[in-house]
Amino acid sequence: MWKMPVQSYRELVAWQKAMELAADVYRITKTFPHDELYGITGQLRRASVSVPANIAEGQGRQTTGEFRQFLGHAPGSLLETETHILLAVRLRYIPEAAGEVLLKQTAELGKVLNGLMASLREGRR
Repeated sequence: MWKMPVQSYRELVAWQKAMELAADVYRITKTFPHDELYGITGQLRRASVSVPANIAEGQGRQTTGEFRQFLGHAPGSLLETETHILLAVRLRYIPEAAGEVLLKQTAELGKVLNGLMASLREGRR
Protein backbone atom coordinates (compact mmCIF):
# COMPACT_ATOMS: atom_id res chain seq x y z
CA MET A 1 0.00 0.00 0.00
CA TRP A 2 1.40 3.39 -1.00
CA LYS A 3 1.55 6.05 1.69
CA MET A 4 1.80 9.76 1.13
CA PRO A 5 5.23 11.01 2.28
CA VAL A 6 5.44 12.98 5.50
CA GLN A 7 5.22 16.70 4.79
CA SER A 8 6.30 17.92 8.23
CA TYR A 9 8.27 16.53 11.15
CA ARG A 10 5.18 17.32 13.25
CA GLU A 11 3.38 14.46 11.49
CA LEU A 12 5.94 11.92 12.72
CA VAL A 13 4.69 9.82 15.63
CA ALA A 14 8.26 9.68 16.96
CA TRP A 15 8.42 13.49 17.14
CA GLN A 16 4.97 13.71 18.75
CA LYS A 17 5.90 11.16 21.44
CA ALA A 18 9.26 12.83 22.00
CA MET A 19 7.57 16.19 22.50
CA GLU A 20 5.16 14.65 24.99
CA LEU A 21 8.08 13.16 26.93
CA ALA A 22 9.99 16.47 26.93
CA ALA A 23 6.92 18.36 28.17
CA ASP A 24 6.41 15.79 30.94
CA VAL A 25 10.08 16.10 31.91
CA TYR A 26 9.74 19.88 32.14
CA ARG A 27 6.63 19.55 34.30
CA ILE A 28 8.19 17.08 36.72
CA THR A 29 11.52 18.89 37.01
CA LYS A 30 9.69 22.00 38.27
CA THR A 31 9.48 20.13 41.59
CA PHE A 32 13.24 19.42 41.78
CA PRO A 33 15.32 21.27 44.38
CA HIS A 34 16.31 24.74 43.20
CA ASP A 35 20.00 24.01 43.81
CA GLU A 36 19.74 21.31 41.10
CA LEU A 37 18.75 23.83 38.41
CA TYR A 38 22.19 23.63 36.77
CA GLY A 39 22.66 19.98 37.68
CA ILE A 40 20.27 17.15 37.00
CA THR A 41 17.36 19.48 36.19
CA GLY A 42 19.23 21.08 33.30
CA GLN A 43 20.78 17.82 32.15
CA LEU A 44 17.44 16.01 32.09
CA ARG A 45 15.70 18.85 30.29
CA ARG A 46 18.42 19.20 27.65
CA ALA A 47 18.57 15.47 26.98
CA SER A 48 14.79 15.17 26.63
CA VAL A 49 14.53 18.17 24.29
CA SER A 50 17.39 16.84 22.17
CA VAL A 51 15.28 13.87 21.06
CA PRO A 52 12.51 15.78 19.21
CA ALA A 53 14.99 18.43 18.08
CA ASN A 54 17.13 15.82 16.28
CA ILE A 55 14.06 14.25 14.70
CA ALA A 56 12.89 17.65 13.44
CA GLU A 57 16.30 18.72 12.19
CA GLY A 58 16.85 15.42 10.42
CA GLN A 59 13.45 15.47 8.72
CA GLY A 60 14.26 18.94 7.40
CA ARG A 61 17.44 17.77 5.70
CA GLN A 62 17.65 17.19 1.98
CA THR A 63 18.49 13.50 1.88
CA THR A 64 17.40 10.32 3.61
CA GLY A 65 21.03 9.73 4.60
CA GLU A 66 21.12 13.07 6.44
CA PHE A 67 17.78 12.26 8.08
CA ARG A 68 19.18 8.91 9.27
CA GLN A 69 22.28 10.66 10.60
CA PHE A 70 20.25 13.02 12.80
CA LEU A 71 17.87 10.24 13.84
CA GLY A 72 20.93 8.29 14.93
CA HIS A 73 21.52 10.88 17.66
CA ALA A 74 18.00 10.61 19.10
CA PRO A 75 18.36 7.15 20.74
CA GLY A 76 21.49 8.30 22.56
CA SER A 77 19.69 11.34 23.91
CA LEU A 78 16.76 9.12 24.85
CA LEU A 79 19.01 6.78 26.85
CA GLU A 80 20.62 9.81 28.50
CA THR A 81 17.12 11.01 29.44
CA GLU A 82 16.31 7.58 30.84
CA THR A 83 19.51 7.55 32.92
CA HIS A 84 18.73 10.97 34.41
CA ILE A 85 15.20 9.79 35.24
CA LEU A 86 16.59 6.73 37.02
CA LEU A 87 18.99 8.92 39.01
CA ALA A 88 16.22 11.38 39.89
CA VAL A 89 14.13 8.48 41.19
CA ARG A 90 17.07 7.23 43.27
CA LEU A 91 17.53 10.74 44.69
CA ARG A 92 13.78 10.82 45.38
CA TYR A 93 13.30 13.91 43.22
CA ILE A 94 10.76 11.89 41.21
CA PRO A 95 8.30 9.56 42.96
CA GLU A 96 8.72 5.94 41.87
CA ALA A 97 5.27 5.79 40.23
CA ALA A 98 5.96 8.93 38.18
CA GLY A 99 9.38 7.56 37.26
CA GLU A 100 7.78 4.35 35.99
CA VAL A 101 5.42 6.38 33.79
CA LEU A 102 8.34 8.32 32.32
CA LEU A 103 10.33 5.13 31.76
CA LYS A 104 7.39 3.56 29.94
CA GLN A 105 7.33 6.62 27.71
CA THR A 106 11.06 6.27 26.96
CA ALA A 107 10.63 2.57 26.15
CA GLU A 108 7.72 3.24 23.79
CA LEU A 109 9.55 6.11 22.12
CA GLY A 110 12.60 3.89 21.66
CA LYS A 111 10.49 1.34 19.80
CA VAL A 112 8.96 4.03 17.59
CA LEU A 113 12.41 5.48 16.82
CA ASN A 114 13.72 2.03 15.92
CA GLY A 115 10.77 1.52 13.57
CA LEU A 116 11.33 4.89 11.92
CA MET A 117 15.03 4.18 11.44
CA ALA A 118 14.24 0.73 10.03
CA SER A 119 11.78 2.23 7.55
CA LEU A 120 14.46 4.66 6.36
CA ARG A 121 16.95 1.82 5.92
CA GLU A 122 14.37 0.12 3.70
CA GLY A 123 14.25 3.24 1.55
CA ARG A 124 10.93 4.74 2.61
CA ARG A 125 10.69 8.34 3.73
